[in-house]
Amino acid sequence: MNPFKIQEMLGQAKQMQEQMQHKLSETIVEASAGGGAVTVKMNGKKEVLKVTIDPSTFAALSGSAGEASNPDVEMLEDLIAAAFNEAGRRAEEFLKSSMQGMLGGLNLPPGLL
Repeated sequence: MNPFKIQEMLGQAKQMQEQMQHKLSETIVEASAGGGAVTVKMNGKKEVLKVTIDPSTFAALSGSAGEASNPDVEMLEDLIAAAFNEAGRRAEEFLKSSMQGMLGGLNLPPGLL
């Protein structure tokens, strides 16, 4: 095996990695839960950029004394977790499809991606 060819391949791999990191940081995914009650925006690196809670959600949570009851708070917590998890799944799907597109022509063994 030619050592110069290996060096060239490593350089290409590093360049591809840098391109992918840039692409992931610029990609935005969004997911909602509870019919839009909670929305999470995340980049392709799975860094949370914004969490939005619809103001009408707070009206539904407020009790007669102005405080939320435990079941309502638990429901909001579940909606937030669901929105985060879905945004994470979407970011992961984007990463996988981008990697397959970028590395697909390299004839890598099945299951490596």
